Amino acid sequence: MQQDILLIDDSKQIHTLVTSMLGEDPVRIHSAFDAQYGLTLAASMHPDLILLDVEMPGVNGYEACRRLKGDPVTATIPIIFLTARTTTDEVVRGLNLGAVDYVTKPFKLSEMLSRIRAALRTSRLIRLLEEEALIDSMTGLGNRAMFDQRFEAEVALRSKSGNPLSCIVLEADQFNFITETYSRQFGDYALSEIAVALTETGRVEDIACRLERERFAVLCPYTELEEAVTLAEQMRVAIANIPFARGDKSLSMTCSFGVSQSLSAYDRTLLERAQFALDRSKNGGCNRVLADATQVPLESAAA
Repeated sequence: MQQDILLIDDSKQIHTLVTSMLGEDPVRIHSAFDAQYGLTLAASMHPDLILLDVEMPGVNGYEACRRLKGDPVTATIPIIFLTARTTTDEVVRGLNLGAVDYVTKPFKLSEMLSRIRAALRTSRLIRLLEEEALIDSMTGLGNRAMFDQRFEAEVALRSKSGNPLSCIVLEADQFNFITETYSRQFGDYALSEIAVALTETGRVEDIACRLERERFAVLCPYTELEEAVTLAEQMRVAIANIPFARGDKSLSMTCSFGVSQSLSAYDRTLLERAQFALDRSKNGGCNRVLADATQVPLESAAA
C-alpha cells in the first residue's frame, strides 16, 4: 500500500534528491516549496508523513511545526525535520514542538531511508489504532467518537477556508416497533443496510457516522444547505427502496432527515440544529427531509 509523504523545503535540489532516494519505496512524494503552501496542502491531503525543512524564508520550519501540531486536522501527522543544524539545543527544540525525528543535511542515504521508513511504520500503526477506536463495528461507519473528531477538524478547516459545511442527521422510523415485532438481530441487520445505502449514495468527501442506536449523521464539507437537502433526499429514497429481507422476514423501512449548514466560521451548533430539524420531520409524519428552520425553509416529503 502506497503512503503519502509531504516534503516542505524551499530547495528544488532537495525535492529532486529525496524523490530519487525514495524511488524504490511504495510512497508518493508531494512537494511544497514554502511553509504556507505546505500547511494548506497538509490540511487538505493529510499525508502519512511530513518532511519539513527548518530554515525557510518567511515561516520557518519550527513555526510551521507548531501550527501543524496545533491544528486538529494535522496534529497527528508525524514530522521529520530536515536541517543542517546539529546542536543539541536545536534538536531538543524541534522534538519539543512535536517532531518525531531529525535528519541532517547533507543526507546519508541509509540513515535517511531508515528514519523515514520507521516514521511511516509508526504512522501506519497510529492510523490502524485510530480506525479501530473510531469505527462502529456493526455498520462499518464511523462512530460517535469519529464524528466528534471529524466535526472539530472540519469546523477548524472551515474557519480558515470559508468553505460551506453542512450536516445531515437521520433516524430509522418506528425502529422500536421493528425490533419488538421481528427481533433485535433483524433491527441490527436493517441498520447495517441503511449504512450501506448511505455509503453508496454519499460522495467521496462525505463523512457518514452512526451516532447512537438508529441515528446517523453525515458531515458534508464544501456543501451549501440546498445541495445537502438534495443529497439527503437521495438518501431517503435509496433507503425507502431497500428490500429488507432475511430468511422469511421482510419489510420496508424509512428514515426521517434533518439538515443544517454552518452559520459562521466557528459555528458548533450544526449538529444540534440538524437534530432539531430531524425532530420536526418525525413529528410531522416521518419519511421526510426538513432543513433547519433558522435557515432557508427547504423541505421535501415522500410522495
